[in-house]
Amino acid sequence: MYEYSTIGWLKHCIFHPVEGFEDLRWKKKGSISVAITIVAFLFIAMVVDHQLTGFAYNENYVKVFNVVPLLVQSVVYFITWVVGNWALCTLFDGEGTFKRIFIYSAYALVPYIVCTFIAVILSNVLVTEEAIWITAVQWLGLGWSLILMIQAMRAAHQYSFTKTLISMIFTVVVMLLILFLAVLLISLFQQLYVFIYQIYTEILYRVRG
Repeated sequence: MYEYSTIGWLKHCIFHPVEGFEDLRWKKKGSISVAITIVAFLFIAMVVDHQLTGFAYNENYVKVFNVVPLLVQSVVYFITWVVGNWALCTLFDGEGTFKRIFIYSAYALVPYIVCTFIAVILSNVLVTEEAIWITAVQWLGLGWSLILMIQAMRAAHQYSFTKTLISMIFTVVVMLLILFLAVLLISLFQQLYVFIYQIYTEILYRVRG
């Protein structure tokens, strides 16, 4: 088992996922700062894809830019994945800690992020008849990251392949539940705020009157 630099461990996991994540676990390596940087680049990739994709391929309304949906689709979804996976696998004898799941999941996203940037560049160079190349790059990034994520979760929790897939499917279900409860909670707080504000304005009006 070799020793690598911080970036070296990231490359080792990306290009040798089966042994890479296992080595990362047993060596207790992995950088939280690198993981956070990757998540930041995930958000940047979403923004770039939304705003800078070639005109012929971009179906988004780029004249009005709203950062909130992109933040939700990147950072919030990622955090929800980590929380959901950690909570679920704690109940199913998973050995992964919150920190480990965060780092491994972030490392697994690198191919998707890189291929997103490449696809955006190609969309500004290729004509519509050559769209197959952009689609191929996008699917390559998605498929590669999916393979890395499966192996990352398998190494993190020391599950079998089948149990890893089942845990990932249930993690998605937990994510949907968390997001639903979060929306419900936000809606409740908004209604509470409106109610309190109406009472406040009514009291203020009567005091002044």
